[in-house]
Amino acid sequence: MEYLGDLISQNFWHLPVNLTVLAQNVTDPNVVGQMQKIWTSFVKSGQIWALLIGVCVGYVFRNLTKYG
Repeated sequence: MEYLGDLISQNFWHLPVNLTVLAQNVTDPNVVGQMQKIWTSFVKSGQIWALLIGVCVGYVFRNLTKYG
């Protein structure tokens, strides 16, 4: 694990300064409001049902194909 961290840190310091992101401009700091808006859209569009059905079918499929 340390090897990967060393590799990333070595490669990061070789990047030109104009490619590294040092600061960002935040236009809407209301993170909780954004998450609520996304969740409401997720539920209204019906994607929540696809998620629940996919989890249930995946769980059943995993149990049917489990060895041992």
